[in-house]
Amino acid sequence: MTDFFANIAPIAFEGADSTNPLAFRHYNPDEVVMGKRMEDHLRFAIAYWHSFAWEGGDPFGGQTFERPWHPQDQMATAKIKADAAFEMFDILGQPYFCWHDADIRPEGDSFAESLKNFEAVIDYFGEKMSSRDVKLLWGTANMFSHRRWMSGASTNPDPDVFAYSAATVKTCMDATLKLGGENYVLWGGREGYETLLNTDMGRELDHMGRFLNMVVDYKHKIGFTGTILVEPKPQEPSKHQYDYDAATCFGFLQKYGLENEVKLNLEQGHAILAGHSFEHEIATATALGVLGSIDMNRNDYQSGWDTDQFPNNVPEVALAYYHILRDGGFSTGGTNFDAKLRRQSLDAEDLIAAHVGGMDICARGLKAAAAMIEDGGLDAALSERYAGWDTDAGKAMLNTDLDTLFNQVHSGSIAPAPKSGRQEILENYVNRFV
Repeated sequence: MTDFFANIAPIAFEGADSTNPLAFRHYNPDEVVMGKRMEDHLRFAIAYWHSFAWEGGDPFGGQTFERPWHPQDQMATAKIKADAAFEMFDILGQPYFCWHDADIRPEGDSFAESLKNFEAVIDYFGEKMSSRDVKLLWGTANMFSHRRWMSGASTNPDPDVFAYSAATVKTCMDATLKLGGENYVLWGGREGYETLLNTDMGRELDHMGRFLNMVVDYKHKIGFTGTILVEPKPQEPSKHQYDYDAATCFGFLQKYGLENEVKLNLEQGHAILAGHSFEHEIATATALGVLGSIDMNRNDYQSGWDTDQFPNNVPEVALAYYHILRDGGFSTGGTNFDAKLRRQSLDAEDLIAAHVGGMDICARGLKAAAAMIEDGGLDAALSERYAGWDTDAGKAMLNTDLDTLFNQVHSGSIAPAPKSGRQEILENYVNRFV
């Protein structure tokens, strides 16, 4: 036990009229939405790296947080950090958490020593999980922070780094299986380039494809029944990353025969960096059949970089969950708060309040999305707009040839009359629910 969260009671649902900053106003885990408990829809997870490993630094300034587990270079402090983490899980009552290997264990002087530290912390997690309901949504390997990864992991020009990456992922997949994790994530933070002057892109893509096939093969070998997830991001830390966005990732998966084995973990902030909306990325993934899970956060519109702030925009969140619900909702995936405090938010209470607010925003968005689906207005508008394709003539157009269509148009039997897209009316419709 630690005293980091001393005097902070478990968070309770108090309803929309509550003024208590440490109470849920909208997130009621047992509330039934579209026939399912809210907790089972949202499947909230806490990101170990931002909540516990991050020290408050940014590109222009160092550590601002002072935690009982600093410095994070000893096994003793790794266990104190784990104690604090599970105390926070008890306070929030969220069903899941997520980690990178480097978040939870100190770096050793060798791979073997780092692995020994890692396995000890995983066993410590297992002990804590045995007396709680909290589960592991996914595990992953940090293959971007240490200097060995400066030129990439699976795409590194040095084959020894490729081998080190494979060994690292193996250990993280083993640990994820051991803790009953429901997914395994790969984020290619440095799987890209800084300059094409020293980059063989074709070779790097082939190596990355081969690496991901190895991961899938190992999943089946060890009997891991969870989902393998790839997380898109266009740049940062690399100038260009090969997992640019949902569409790019799907093309990559198709090229290397993985489209039926791997799904996507989509992040709000990464979507914005790619020039998209979160709604766009989720809709793309659902259209292609590869939506797996989401990282919920937001970026600051003034900063222009990946600030990983907690969500606060109900309309954006509602549209994201609208597409998730229309796709059938999460199976193994969930809502991971890949979000961190501002570096001036120093207190334990800030960390709890940030998650409380984020969970409430998601709950409001989920209920708005469900209300839109139950009302059916957007589906009705879609059906009306595409009604022509449901006629015999419309269906026939997809089963004919250019000559036939030319003759129909040339004879005057087909003469298009443009119809309004009604965008403003539909935007007003959404605003009724959010």
